[in-house]
Amino acid sequence: MTATTRFALPLLHAGQAQKEMFHNEAVVGIDALLHPDVQGVGVNAPPASPEPGEAWIVGDAPSGDWAGHDDEIACWTDGGWRFSVPRAGMEVWAESLAQPVRYRAGEGWQIGVIAASRIDIGGVQVIGARGEAVATPAGGAIVDEQARDAIVAILDALRAHGLIGSAEL
Repeated sequence: MTATTRFALPLLHAGQAQKEMFHNEAVVGIDALLHPDVQGVGVNAPPASPEPGEAWIVGDAPSGDWAGHDDEIACWTDGGWRFSVPRAGMEVWAESLAQPVRYRAGEGWQIGVIAASRIDIGGVQVIGARGEAVATPAGGAIVDEQARDAIVAILDALRAHGLIGSAEL
């Protein structure tokens, strides 16, 4: 085995010459992937003047030095471009978008999508699984149109946010 299985970082071997080069290459890879942030997402052409440490998520039609590295993370280093193949669940911060970007196997990079089964704030669940559909009010002996309109607006907002199912069949 000459590299790690997850991110292909080079491994040292007994009796290997110039071990510092392999060690330094592994450290550069770790530096690029430890709490990564990228300048842009889906970029197909390498920037003209990147700074060491800057990274991008390569698009689906890369050119130049990025050719053949679709969807990979490209990081500029003192030694040139280093590429990392994303793993399922990998998340990076996109500076240009000010939001997270997560890699899903088979689906690619998803911008700003957060997958969760619930959200707690201060130890209290504020969002959980989607609720059952709630029917829009209709009928009744005494109809208060203003109250009914307010209830319908609340139900429409909850449906639009996906918090309750739609009562429409």
